[in-house]
Amino acid sequence: MAQKSDPNSKLIAENRQARFHYAIESDLEAGIMLLGSEVKSLRTGQSNIAESYASVENGELWLINSYIAAYKQAGVFGHEERRHRKLLVSKKELSRLWQAVGREGMTIVPLAMYFNDRGKVKVKLGVAKGKKLADKRETEAKRDWNRQKQRLLKQNG
Repeated sequence: MAQKSDPNSKLIAENRQARFHYAIESDLEAGIMLLGSEVKSLRTGQSNIAESYASVENGELWLINSYIAAYKQAGVFGHEERRHRKLLVSKKELSRLWQAVGREGMTIVPLAMYFNDRGKVKVKLGVAKGKKLADKRETEAKRDWNRQKQRLLKQNG
Protein backbone atom coordinates (compact mmCIF):
# COMPACT_ATOMS: atom_id res chain seq x y z
CA MET A 1 0.00 0.00 0.00
CA ALA A 2 1.37 3.42 -0.92
CA GLN A 3 2.19 5.74 1.95
CA LYS A 4 0.02 8.81 2.20
CA SER A 5 1.79 12.12 2.70
CA ASP A 6 0.93 13.61 6.06
CA PRO A 7 -1.02 16.88 5.69
CA ASN A 8 0.82 18.29 8.74
CA SER A 9 4.34 17.78 7.38
CA LYS A 10 5.27 20.58 5.00
CA LEU A 11 8.46 22.31 3.89
CA ILE A 12 8.35 25.97 4.94
CA ALA A 13 11.72 27.33 3.80
CA GLU A 14 14.86 25.85 2.31
CA ASN A 15 18.38 27.25 2.09
CA ARG A 16 19.30 26.00 -1.38
CA GLN A 17 22.52 28.00 -1.56
CA ALA A 18 23.95 26.38 1.59
CA ARG A 19 25.19 23.25 -0.21
CA PHE A 20 26.86 25.44 -2.84
CA HIS A 21 28.65 27.79 -0.42
CA TYR A 22 29.45 25.23 2.30
CA ALA A 23 30.70 21.66 2.58
CA ILE A 24 28.17 20.08 4.94
CA GLU A 25 29.88 17.63 7.31
CA SER A 26 26.91 16.60 9.47
CA ASP A 27 23.33 17.62 10.07
CA LEU A 28 20.78 17.46 12.86
CA GLU A 29 17.19 18.35 13.59
CA ALA A 30 16.40 21.03 16.16
CA GLY A 31 13.19 22.43 17.58
CA ILE A 32 12.58 26.17 17.62
CA MET A 33 10.82 28.42 20.12
CA LEU A 34 8.22 30.53 18.32
CA LEU A 35 5.41 32.89 19.18
CA GLY A 36 1.85 32.16 18.07
CA SER A 37 1.87 34.84 15.38
CA GLU A 38 5.10 33.37 13.97
CA VAL A 39 3.55 29.92 13.63
CA LYS A 40 0.48 31.40 11.91
CA SER A 41 2.73 33.28 9.50
CA LEU A 42 4.77 30.10 8.81
CA ARG A 43 1.56 28.21 7.98
CA THR A 44 1.08 30.69 5.13
CA GLY A 45 4.69 30.02 4.01
CA GLN A 46 6.09 33.49 4.53
CA SER A 47 9.67 32.97 5.70
CA ASN A 48 13.29 32.97 4.56
CA ILE A 49 16.36 31.30 6.09
CA ALA A 50 18.80 31.94 3.23
CA GLU A 51 20.74 34.67 5.06
CA SER A 52 20.56 33.14 8.53
CA TYR A 53 22.98 31.17 10.68
CA ALA A 54 23.02 29.53 14.10
CA SER A 55 25.30 30.51 16.95
CA VAL A 56 26.06 29.19 20.45
CA GLU A 57 25.76 32.08 22.92
CA ASN A 58 25.69 31.81 26.73
CA GLY A 59 25.23 28.05 26.60
CA GLU A 60 22.20 28.25 24.26
CA LEU A 61 21.77 27.80 20.52
CA TRP A 62 20.22 30.73 18.63
CA LEU A 63 18.97 31.14 15.06
CA ILE A 64 20.07 34.59 13.93
CA ASN A 65 18.78 36.72 11.04
CA SER A 66 15.97 34.40 9.96
CA TYR A 67 12.96 36.16 8.48
CA ILE A 68 9.35 35.35 9.38
CA ALA A 69 6.84 37.82 7.95
CA ALA A 70 4.52 39.71 10.26
CA TYR A 71 1.06 38.20 10.68
CA LYS A 72 -1.45 40.98 9.95
CA GLN A 73 -4.29 39.56 12.03
CA ALA A 74 -2.08 39.56 15.18
CA GLY A 75 -2.29 43.34 15.43
CA VAL A 76 -0.29 44.70 18.36
CA PHE A 77 0.44 41.17 19.63
CA GLY A 78 2.67 40.42 16.64
CA HIS A 79 6.39 39.70 16.52
CA GLU A 80 9.63 41.16 15.23
CA GLU A 81 10.41 39.80 11.78
CA ARG A 82 14.18 39.26 12.29
CA ARG A 83 14.52 38.52 16.01
CA HIS A 84 16.89 35.91 17.49
CA ARG A 85 15.04 32.62 17.96
CA LYS A 86 16.13 29.96 20.43
CA LEU A 87 16.81 26.51 19.00
CA LEU A 88 16.12 23.44 21.12
CA VAL A 89 18.76 20.69 21.17
CA SER A 90 20.04 18.32 23.84
CA LYS A 91 23.03 19.29 25.98
CA LYS A 92 25.11 16.61 24.30
CA GLU A 93 24.32 18.01 20.83
CA LEU A 94 24.95 21.54 22.04
CA SER A 95 28.41 20.66 23.33
CA ARG A 96 29.20 18.87 20.05
CA LEU A 97 28.11 21.93 18.07
CA TRP A 98 30.09 24.27 20.33
CA GLN A 99 33.25 22.20 19.79
CA ALA A 100 32.66 22.12 16.02
CA VAL A 101 32.28 25.89 15.85
CA GLY A 102 35.44 26.24 17.94
CA ARG A 103 37.41 24.64 15.12
CA GLU A 104 38.60 27.01 12.42
CA GLY A 105 36.19 27.67 9.58
CA MET A 106 33.21 25.70 10.94
CA THR A 107 29.76 27.24 11.11
CA ILE A 108 26.19 26.12 11.77
CA VAL A 109 23.92 26.73 8.80
CA PRO A 110 20.15 26.15 8.66
CA LEU A 111 19.35 23.90 5.69
CA ALA A 112 15.56 23.70 5.91
CA MET A 113 12.61 24.71 8.09
CA TYR A 114 9.56 22.47 8.05
CA PHE A 115 6.54 21.19 9.94
CA ASN A 116 7.09 17.60 11.07
CA ASP A 117 4.38 14.92 11.06
CA ARG A 118 3.09 16.14 14.45
CA GLY A 119 2.73 19.72 13.20
CA LYS A 120 5.74 21.08 15.13
CA VAL A 121 8.20 23.46 13.44
CA LYS A 122 11.67 21.94 13.07
CA VAL A 123 14.92 23.31 11.67
CA LYS A 124 17.46 21.08 9.93
CA LEU A 125 20.93 22.39 10.79
CA GLY A 126 24.18 21.55 9.07
CA VAL A 127 27.66 21.80 10.58
CA ALA A 128 29.62 23.12 7.63
CA LYS A 129 32.92 24.49 6.45
CA GLY A 130 33.04 27.30 3.89
CA LYS A 131 34.11 26.31 0.38
CA LYS A 132 36.86 28.08 -1.51
CA LEU A 133 36.18 29.45 -5.00
CA ALA A 134 37.91 26.49 -6.66
CA ASP A 135 35.73 24.04 -4.71
CA LYS A 136 32.61 25.89 -5.84
CA ARG A 137 33.77 25.66 -9.46
CA GLU A 138 34.40 21.94 -9.04
CA THR A 139 30.93 21.40 -7.61
CA GLU A 140 29.37 23.31 -10.48
CA ALA A 141 31.41 21.35 -13.06
CA LYS A 142 30.30 18.03 -11.53
CA ARG A 143 26.67 19.14 -11.58
CA ASP A 144 26.91 20.24 -15.23
CA TRP A 145 28.59 16.97 -16.23
CA ASN A 146 25.91 14.91 -14.50
CA ARG A 147 23.19 16.87 -16.31
CA GLN A 148 24.92 16.37 -19.65
CA LYS A 149 25.42 12.66 -18.92
CA GLN A 150 21.72 12.23 -18.12
CA ARG A 151 20.79 14.04 -21.35
CA LEU A 152 23.04 11.75 -23.39
CA LEU A 153 21.67 8.62 -21.72
CA LYS A 154 18.13 9.80 -22.33
CA GLN A 155 18.82 10.48 -26.03
CA ASN A 156 20.73 7.27 -26.72
CA GLY A 157 18.97 4.89 -24.37
